[in-house]
Amino acid sequence: MELRHPFITNPRLTIFYGLFWFVASIVMVLVSVFANGIDFQIAIVEVFSFIIIYALVGASIWYVIKYTTLENNSAYRIIFAHLIAATIIVFIWMYLGVVIIKLIHPEAETWMKHGMVNRVFGGYMMYFIFVVFFYAVNYYQSFKEKVLNEGKLLSLVKEAELHALKSQINPHFLFNSLNSISSLTMSDPARAQEMVINLSQLMRYSLKHDQKEKVTFKQELENNKLYLQIEKVRFGSKLMPTFEIDNNCLNAEIPNMILQPLYENAIKYGVYEATEPVEIKTVCTCTEEFLQIIISNPYDANVISKKVKELVCTIFATGCKLYMETHIC
Repeated sequence: MELRHPFITNPRLTIFYGLFWFVASIVMVLVSVFANGIDFQIAIVEVFSFIIIYALVGASIWYVIKYTTLENNSAYRIIFAHLIAATIIVFIWMYLGVVIIKLIHPEAETWMKHGMVNRVFGGYMMYFIFVVFFYAVNYYQSFKEKVLNEGKLLSLVKEAELHALKSQINPHFLFNSLNSISSLTMSDPARAQEMVINLSQLMRYSLKHDQKEKVTFKQELENNKLYLQIEKVRFGSKLMPTFEIDNNCLNAEIPNMILQPLYENAIKYGVYEATEPVEIKTVCTCTEEFLQIIISNPYDANVISKKVKELVCTIFATGCKLYMETHIC
């Protein structure tokens, strides 16, 4: 629980608080002099002892508010706590007021005694006003903290989702790649060596950029070309990756490892059960504000009747803003 006083953490609130009581003091002095006919010096002493001292002492009511919130305490406990706190604060305020009046303007002591009951009543009323004020400040701060925490939580959720997305290198892909390498070591050692190099580069890329949020589209594209080359060893002529890339898009930044799950889905739903060559087409265009990436694959409606037929992912991104939209037809 945050116990620091809002006047310490929020200078603007402190200035507003000071200006309010300064203006209130001037108004009280003018009312006392011109409306009630009180001597100017006595009015200043009275206002100082009544307004200024209470404004200083009353600031401590904040801590009573923090320990007696409406959510964590019963109504009886809150009322009892405020009655005790109000009595203590009014007593301290009146004692300091009497001391100041005796020191600064002894002639006002007799006049002050006649208004003692009004001062006590006024002290409790002032306490009530302070309670309302500080409860409002407390709930405003709680609301701000809630909004801030929700923003941080959403950011953490998005970061976790992105991290999970980056970690979605299908284990079956690794197993299949290793099996393909094992087969190629006997029939085609040169291709096996090439596949090992591509696989190591792919894994190195995923580990190197695991903690980096964004990379250029060029880097991401080259990494996914390695992935497609490895898969092409498995599927041979069935897999036909093609690219239509606007060179102006190569320096755009996107979250790293975000395209690979799309290629995995395109291969899974487009190539696995196909008997004819399948084109995995990547089209990228960009404008001054948006980057558009479309990854698509054809399908055989007779073979894949209950599966996802075609995956098209359109990613709109600007420098720091990413918009993703997935269409499943």
